[in-house]
Amino acid sequence: MAAELIYKIAKCCAPQEGDLITGYFKEDSTITVHHAECPAVPNFRPERLLAVAWNEIQATVTSMDPVSLPPEFAELDEIDYFILKHHQEFGMDYSIVVAETLRIPLEETHQRHRKLRDLGGLKRVEGRIIHYRKNIVKGKWIKHRNHTYYELTPEGRTWIQTFENQQAAS
Repeated sequence: MAAELIYKIAKCCAPQEGDLITGYFKEDSTITVHHAECPAVPNFRPERLLAVAWNEIQATVTSMDPVSLPPEFAELDEIDYFILKHHQEFGMDYSIVVAETLRIPLEETHQRHRKLRDLGGLKRVEGRIIHYRKNIVKGKWIKHRNHTYYELTPEGRTWIQTFENQQAAS
């Protein structure tokens, strides 16, 4: 049995019935309905955009729940966003790789990982041996177990979306 799709109206553009709309398929399997000319849409991953029509979503559409962000969200900056985005795109990773990829000093990356973990945007991944990336050592696969790995939480995903919505609005 297939799961029923859940549609939510985007707060950023709040399309009204009759407006031209487009859907964005999110990682949590919901489809966010945006006005076709919403300024946020060009920033979305094109492979996740869907053609939707009001008649197909009318019975299931709900307003997006207001996002409740911790007060500490105001303390996050663009570098924090890039770290969160790194984890969204590459998944579980550790500070050395994030520092090298984003060209941030290692100690600063450690501090930011701790801060983002303490705020709830990242979680520490415990006790796994991870089959890691190829070509770190001349074409060999390496398994690491002595690094502290972090991965994105649902709160971190919300923060990324909030950063991106703020950028689109400005």
